[in-house]
Amino acid sequence: MKFTMRTITTSFIFLTFIVICNPIFAQFTEKEFDVDLWANGLPNTNGIDHTPFDDNIQNYKPSLRIFLPSKERATGRVIIACPGGAYGGLAYRHEGYDWAPFFNQLGIAYAVLKYRMPRGNREVPFSDAEEAIRLVKEKAKEWSINPVDIGIMGSSAGGHLASTIATHTKADLRPAFQVLFYPVITMDKAFTHIGSHDNLLKKDASKELEDMYSNEKHVTDKTPRAFIVFSDDDNVVPTPNGVYYYLALKKNRVPASIFIYPSGRHGWGYKGDFKYHKEMLQDLRAWLDSF
Repeated sequence: MKFTMRTITTSFIFLTFIVICNPIFAQFTEKEFDVDLWANGLPNTNGIDHTPFDDNIQNYKPSLRIFLPSKERATGRVIIACPGGAYGGLAYRHEGYDWAPFFNQLGIAYAVLKYRMPRGNREVPFSDAEEAIRLVKEKAKEWSINPVDIGIMGSSAGGHLASTIATHTKADLRPAFQVLFYPVITMDKAFTHIGSHDNLLKKDASKELEDMYSNEKHVTDKTPRAFIVFSDDDNVVPTPNGVYYYLALKKNRVPASIFIYPSGRHGWGYKGDFKYHKEMLQDLRAWLDSF
């Protein structure tokens, strides 16, 4: 192979970039690893979780991918993320893994939950989320985590899962705070995301069942503080999902912040092409620093 000066120069620049950047990323993250939930067997089933797990067919193995910050930065805080996907799949990269460097840079441990889809059994994703919190509490000492500073984060339908845990879970597993990106909050057909509603509760769900999973109706003064963000032009999950939830939190004197950016539509997660990406990160960081 013939090497030109341009080839050598380009290779040198590329290698220099790797050498320089690797320590930058390494100083934020100490290590990442996967941990399976339900070591003693699944407590319930969605009908396909007894077959080989396969992300390609949305048969997710209930598990956590853990990203621990460097020991020098670690604050003891941890966030468990629930990616969205209308309770039919998981956007676990841009609404999950891609967030890890941001949180680890702040000294926050980060865990992305792969939860099972309901497929007719609405209890399945909620049991996986509660088990994730239980497991993180159990491993708190080993992972240098403060067991009373565990937050839950969710995007879209993952926001419904996160807010359900925040409003329905018993005190011993209740998160300390919640971070919600364009979350489905209600199951009221007037302004829910119908796909999430149907996948979780089925099309013919009763009004009583819809009310049970309309989380704006279950806020109390024990509900954890919240950070809520939407785009004003979101035509998938209407902004009233976040607004009514925020108002319910304020009615119960729960600290909450809501941000509605002018545009961006739905599902931007950590994508850099979201016009208000930098502003959103600044708002989130300021909120996390406020308590």
